[in-house]
Amino acid sequence: MSTGPARRIVKYRDGEVIFAQGDAGDDVRYVQKGAVKLSVLSHLGKEAVVAMLAPGDFFGEGALAGQSVRIGTAVSVGASSVLIIEKAAMIRLLHEESTFADRFLAYMLGRNMRIEADLVDQLFNSSEKRLARTLLLLARYGGADSQRTVPRISQETLAEMIGATRTRVNFFMNKFRKLGLIEYNGNLKVNSALLNVVLHD
Repeated sequence: MSTGPARRIVKYRDGEVIFAQGDAGDDVRYVQKGAVKLSVLSHLGKEAVVAMLAPGDFFGEGALAGQSVRIGTAVSVGASSVLIIEKAAMIRLLHEESTFADRFLAYMLGRNMRIEADLVDQLFNSSEKRLARTLLLLARYGGADSQRTVPRISQETLAEMIGATRTRVNFFMNKFRKLGLIEYNGNLKVNSALLNVVLHD
């Protein structure tokens, strides 16, 4: 995909805000490099992390469905590179480029299934299982590798993502490490054997 006035690549530093809740929503973003944290702030000032995005992920697509303002905040985690596609250009791409449209549709359907699974996870699973599942998702489990590195993420953020306290997350992270299911010394690596925690009744 070529760049131009309607499609441009922007580089962000660690912790830099890509867009903020309440900003005008007039484009769609695509993560090329790095990671992006999406969060929502309630009117009471409570923040909830709703997603950690990696290369290949779209975000801000609410602009295509009539959302005139951003309903959340996107922040760069580490250095990242993001492709910004203006709304009109995105609509044109979806109409004229069938390969791109298929890829976007597959991504959106996959994310919808993930959101449904997240809801079931939140309603029925223990915080330990929710943490294990979140780590596997962050590691993009399902590929050929038995061990994958997770984008840099704090225990506070993990706690927000699974609806638990940082103390509980710390307890389970230590447990997973002792069992050899994860390892971290600067980088967090997740072993596919962590799936057993999710599947175990």
